[in-house]
Order: sequence, then C-alpha cells, then structure tokens
Amino acid sequence: MRTQSSNRKTQNESRSMNQEARKIRNFTDLNAWKEAHRLVLFIYRITKDFPREELFGLVNQLRRAVISITSNIAEGFSRSSYKEKSQFYSMALGSLTEVQNQLIVSRDLGYITKKDFEELEDITITVSKLLNGLIKKSKTMIHNS
Repeated sequence: MRTQSSNRKTQNESRSMNQEARKIRNFTDLNAWKEAHRLVLFIYRITKDFPREELFGLVNQLRRAVISITSNIAEGFSRSSYKEKSQFYSMALGSLTEVQNQLIVSRDLGYITKKDFEELEDITITVSKLLNGLIKKSKTMIHNS
C-alpha cells in the first residue's frame, strides 16, 4: 500500500515529466509560430486566385509580409539575449500589421470573400496576442536580468 508521501512524490514526478515534455525546444514549438504558419498557408492558398495583374503587387506584398512574420519569430527564438528576442518578435508584429492592412485592401477590392477575410482576421488577432505575449515575456526577462 502506498503512503500519502509516495503518492505525492509520484504525482510531482509525473508533473515534472509533463512539464519537460512541453518544453519549447525549437521555434516550431512556439504557438505564435504555429498560428503564423497557419496564416502563411492560408494566404498562399487564397492569393493563387487573385487577378494576374496583382502578381507583382498585392500578392507579392502579402506573401513577403506573411513570410516575414514566421521568419522573425524563428530568428528571435534563436537569439540569446532577450533584448534581441524582443526586437525580432516586434518586427514580426509589424509584419503582421502590414498583412492585416493588405487583407483589408484585398477584401475591399473583392479579391477575398467575407468568410475568408473573417477567418484570416481571427488568425491575425490570435497571432497578435501570442506575439504580444512573447514580447512582454522577453521585456520582463530583460528587466529581471
């Protein structure tokens, strides 16, 4: 029969193992990157249907800006200083804002459906919240070091 003490020890070991399994080991483990990657795939899919004359205009701008989000998250993750991490996550947020603006233009020009716009808008809001969390955490770590 197990004692209360050994039960607590087993529970604590189990919690510790679960926390270890959830550790973020790569930029692809970040929820901000995962959601932004979802956004990248969605943007690439919808821009295939944009008018041909937008290939070097809005399509190119949207694709470059959305790729910049995930690229800056990845680069920020690899930086050793929290100040640099914060800078790259902030650049990702700036690129996200560009994408949000370009999506509004795309909607207003009739290049994307209302349904797609609303889904994209929801994803961009989620990415924004996650990025702001990364920035806030990085800035907290700067002040604590």
